[in-house]
Amino acid sequence: MIFDTHAHYDDDQFQEDREILLRSMKENGIGRIVNISSDKESIAKTVELTRQYSFIYGAVGIHPSDCGGLDHSFIEEIRKESRRDKIVAIGEIGLDYYWKDVEKEVQKWWFEAQMQLAREEKLPIVVHSREAAQDTLEMMRASKAEEIGGVLHCYSYSKEMAKLFLDMGFYIGIGGVVTFKNAKKLKETTEYVPLDRIVIETDCPYLAPVPNRGKRNSSLNLRYVVEQIAQIKGISYEEVEQTTYR
Repeated sequence: MIFDTHAHYDDDQFQEDREILLRSMKENGIGRIVNISSDKESIAKTVELTRQYSFIYGAVGIHPSDCGGLDHSFIEEIRKESRRDKIVAIGEIGLDYYWKDVEKEVQKWWFEAQMQLAREEKLPIVVHSREAAQDTLEMMRASKAEEIGGVLHCYSYSKEMAKLFLDMGFYIGIGGVVTFKNAKKLKETTEYVPLDRIVIETDCPYLAPVPNRGKRNSSLNLRYVVEQIAQIKGISYEEVEQTTYR
């Protein structure tokens, strides 16, 4: 079975066939899914999905691109939702300097506040970091994130940077991008990172792997990611599947 550690099945792209798709997961070898929140609305939708489906768990948090204009008091709403059954992480949280919608200082406030919340609630974090490697690392170190734990989601930096996150006890999230021809840096990182420190993810409906690149993604595409990791590491499909599931 495959464990999809990062999905967004609350997204409107699944509106028409969400139930049919999710009901097909087990027969297609998908054992568990973590649905990840990104904004106020998706937190409630994620909680609802965890109630509807026995194999879906949830993470609650505010994405760096969605924290603009939020009142700081909303952190207590995240805390309340984090205490619900089957909520297993705070996320996705972090820094995104690719999109310019939210000022860096606002992103940093929410990242730090949510790391502190995760520490207090004894939950790991799901970290989104895009074009913000150094600031992400420095903030995690300052917050002693090694005491919190979690995943660097949709990892996009070098293997040298990966070592620093691994040294903090974090896992590396690998998804469809690893199948792209131009993903040389991620392939190198995948080869370098120990298999028992890799988790599999889709980020669906985004980042579908080859041969479905550009289409709506779902957990059903994860076999292509598993195949690619197995090929890069020179090991069997079954070993990748079983180790990452554990």
